Amino acid sequence: MQRPNPSVDFSLKETSPHLGGGGLTGDKLTSTYDLVEQMQYLYVRVVKAKELPGKDATGSCDPYVEVKLGNYKGTTRHFEKRSNPEWNQVFAFSKDRIQSSVIEVMVKDKDLLKDDIIGRVMFDLNDVPKRVPPDSPLAPQWYRLEDRKSDKVRGELMLAVWMGTQADEAFPEAWHSDAATVGGEGVTNIRSKVYLSPKLWYLRVNVIEAQDLQVTDKTRFPEVYVKAVLGNQALRTKTSQSRNVNPMWNEDMMFVAAEPFEEHLVLSVEDRVAPNKDEVLGKCVIPLQNVSRRLDYKPVQTKWFNLEKHIIVDGEKKKDNKFASRLHLRICLDGGYHVLDESTHYSSDLRPTAKPLWKQSIGVLELGILTANGLLPMKTKDGRGTTDAYCVAKYGQKWIRTRTIIDSPTPKWNEQYTWEVFDPCTVITIGVFDNCHLQGGDKSAGAKDSKIGKVRIRLSTLETDRVYTHSYPLVVLQPSGLKKMGEIQLAVRFTCSSLLNMMHIYSQPLLPKMHYLHPLSITQLENLRHQATQTVSVRLSRAEPPLRKEVVEYMLDVDSHMWSMRRSRANFFRIMGVLSSLVAVVKWFNQICNWKNPLTTVLIHILFIILVLYPELILPTIFLYLFLIGVWYFRWRPRNPPHMDTRLSHAENVHPDELDEEFDTFPTSRPSDMVRMRYDRLRSVAGRIQTVVGDLATQGERFQSLLSWRDPRASSLFITFCLIAAIVLYVTPFRVVALLTGFYVLRHPRFRHKLPSVPLNFFRRLPARTDSMI
Repeated sequence: MQRPNPSVDFSLKETSPHLGGGGLTGDKLTSTYDLVEQMQYLYVRVVKAKELPGKDATGSCDPYVEVKLGNYKGTTRHFEKRSNPEWNQVFAFSKDRIQSSVIEVMVKDKDLLKDDIIGRVMFDLNDVPKRVPPDSPLAPQWYRLEDRKSDKVRGELMLAVWMGTQADEAFPEAWHSDAATVGGEGVTNIRSKVYLSPKLWYLRVNVIEAQDLQVTDKTRFPEVYVKAVLGNQALRTKTSQSRNVNPMWNEDMMFVAAEPFEEHLVLSVEDRVAPNKDEVLGKCVIPLQNVSRRLDYKPVQTKWFNLEKHIIVDGEKKKDNKFASRLHLRICLDGGYHVLDESTHYSSDLRPTAKPLWKQSIGVLELGILTANGLLPMKTKDGRGTTDAYCVAKYGQKWIRTRTIIDSPTPKWNEQYTWEVFDPCTVITIGVFDNCHLQGGDKSAGAKDSKIGKVRIRLSTLETDRVYTHSYPLVVLQPSGLKKMGEIQLAVRFTCSSLLNMMHIYSQPLLPKMHYLHPLSITQLENLRHQATQTVSVRLSRAEPPLRKEVVEYMLDVDSHMWSMRRSRANFFRIMGVLSSLVAVVKWFNQICNWKNPLTTVLIHILFIILVLYPELILPTIFLYLFLIGVWYFRWRPRNPPHMDTRLSHAENVHPDELDEEFDTFPTSRPSDMVRMRYDRLRSVAGRIQTVVGDLATQGERFQSLLSWRDPRASSLFITFCLIAAIVLYVTPFRVVALLTGFYVLRHPRFRHKLPSVPLNFFRRLPARTDSMI
């Protein structure tokens, strides 16, 4: 059994960061990036040079620029044989690490042995101007180059130098002194970026019928089906029951398609001529750009598509147009659904695909990703542990990726992002990862970015216009057990533009109406969600820098549906936690009936008499009681957003074999003896569940047997009791019956027996169908 380390703190901590540069009144620093700590940078924009002198024997030069500040040095790319080069590159030096009062910008000539200095420009940091957005960008100026003796030389360099913050628009694309050790293609993998998920559609293909199919063997009845392929998705219909050359199906197939549409829908009609042998009778290719789109469930016009058959002649594929087989289809892109790529339990977007169906936004979500603390080493470099951390956040279709902080267990990002909010009952997910692609190119091929942990925040748990600053534990469940990887400090603010609109949303369906008017089956939704996550991960992995497949799958929780003994146990105790309040009420009522507190029992008697005499007060009393409970609990309402709860997840006390099973591949890759042992354990658990389900069925069947005459004596006793009860209730006022029943239930313990009551004895003797089961 995996024992938790008592010294590890998995709790949420409230923090007090220095947000917005100190919040000085009238200071422009407070107008932007007010959810992060201001970070000062020295920016140098190298635009271009002109009239550079030649340095080699041919009279030409291969110029590049080197920007040097203390021990930090950044270089532009070099151009071959060009005296008027253009670079337009920005360099950012963190003010916290500035080690010199002078910045030196040198133009050099690339050479095989030693690079020659063409000229330089020097700046005193005390003279550098300060710029804060929304100020316009500082205009670059021409500077005459000087030699080491400060004499003017031939050539000029266009530069702009200023002091700014991370709010500067030049910040994301700049070369950073913090990442001076990263060069080449690795630089693109460390920059911050905003991504958009592709727009996903459900493609509905209704295969109706085919006509005039040309089968090779005329002597047999064809066994025809239709296969549809879209990218890596493949579905097929059942074999047609009308076994002739004009088969009918009338079957629906659903696919996930992503805009821009890159793949065509390929439909092939195939005949099963022998076991494991199919003959293609014809194909048709349908570009999705030509498919009609619908916002509701109005019928789409059907179309006939010609089937083409390719024959091979002398090794070349040629069309055989000697026949005119056709396929009858109803095909459309359904825009009234929301394509689920996340679990509905913590989805960040619930809008339909079609933009005309979107409601107006209700507010804005702002996220400040501040710092991380105590990150564990994720890899070894030069004989020591190191971590190159970056963050990814997803809400709706918008993904953000912070820059990578090189070799730091306490990275400071201080980046702020904003999302439009259309539904408060959604969740934002923030993940932290270790960048394993700093080398770029083939050196990082096959490497995967390691997960450090993630945080989910449900917007509906946030108070509007309040800034939440907390340090969240980063927890990862590994095959070796639960591990705290560090903490991440976030600042979150949810601003509501219309309180009335937000309250109205609570009365609306969670998903678009098409999910309820024409629902998809659970199996369909699971398959379509899998296809949606694969599509999103493929598209985002092709961006620059790529958001890699392992990152997207971890953020979207693609393995959440897989079997886990730990998760099953956690869900069982969640159910018990929900039922505990009901159990508490039953225990309290039992104490009332047993007169544990005579004063309380007498008060309950008085309340009961009032409600029986004035039944119209029952519902108002119940709602008033609920109101008072809610007001009472308001004092202890949660003041912090929820976080990953290790106890709720039963992650602290997990048996190593259960963890090994949870991290096993599907299908399994474990030895047969281990699989047999796990199968036996699963059978044991399933046996207990089977017993509980059987007991529930038994109680239900006993209710049914009251009037089924399965036990003639029991049924005759019951209907006789019903007749007597009906006569008594007809002649006795209802209030008298209610009072007598209540007094009987609340009677004093000296009038009670420890034996079961007569009705319960009678019910337990009723027959069930258990004796008929094999």
